[in-house]
Amino acid sequence: MAGASPAGWPAPVEAVNEAGASDFVLVCEHAANHVPADYGGLGLPAAELARHIAWDIGAGAVTRALARRLDAPAFLGTASRLLVDLNRPLDAPSSMPVRSEATDIPGNAELTEAERAHRARLVFEPFHAAVARHLDHRAAAGRRTLLLAVHSFTPVFHGLARPWHAGVLFGESRAFGEALIAALAREAGLSVGANVPYVISREEDYTIPVHGHDRGIPAVLLEIRQDLLASDDGIAAWVDRLAAVLPGLAAQSSAVVP
Repeated sequence: MAGASPAGWPAPVEAVNEAGASDFVLVCEHAANHVPADYGGLGLPAAELARHIAWDIGAGAVTRALARRLDAPAFLGTASRLLVDLNRPLDAPSSMPVRSEATDIPGNAELTEAERAHRARLVFEPFHAAVARHLDHRAAAGRRTLLLAVHSFTPVFHGLARPWHAGVLFGESRAFGEALIAALAREAGLSVGANVPYVISREEDYTIPVHGHDRGIPAVLLEIRQDLLASDDGIAAWVDRLAAVLPGLAAQSSAVVP
């Protein structure tokens, strides 16, 4: 187990309902926008740290509420993705980005190897160790597992509008991903895309390939458009929607074999 976090650093993972009975395990890597005070906001004003570049707005709230509704364990990040991105390999340029979207990140310019290792040791490594331990315990107990990572995306990116209400990124877990898309798409007027607005790749993703595909666990990443999570009502609507369809998918073993 990791030792106590230094002053200004939260515990590296927020674990919710670890003893939950659900087949689902939820992960939300970008749930927080916290930057320790010693880092001076990484040289950014507070308004920038409230934007998507620092976290996935609304995703944490959806994850916590969904964990309660499903009786599912959930693991949430507690530090800003700008400090170290929990869903990027540590050797990826976007792990500790010097530029995010159109914004330079002064506090990430010319990072030393010692600083990179410091952030990885305090945030990245203990977070993923906690997820791995939980999955190991489930496997040892013979428990069935489906992994769902919860994210949110901006309605407009580099001037281009994104029309989908949500996207399901499934990589190798095509059956699970397509089943989730089909279940959500039964709702009239809801636009759910496959592998949009991104795709899963080993170079730019960590949770789904490492904790899902490498273990043979059906695993998908859900992206919800941020303007739909801008209010408590919007968050509640997505929790209701997901809580209505996910248990049925878990019960259909043929629908979730990767």
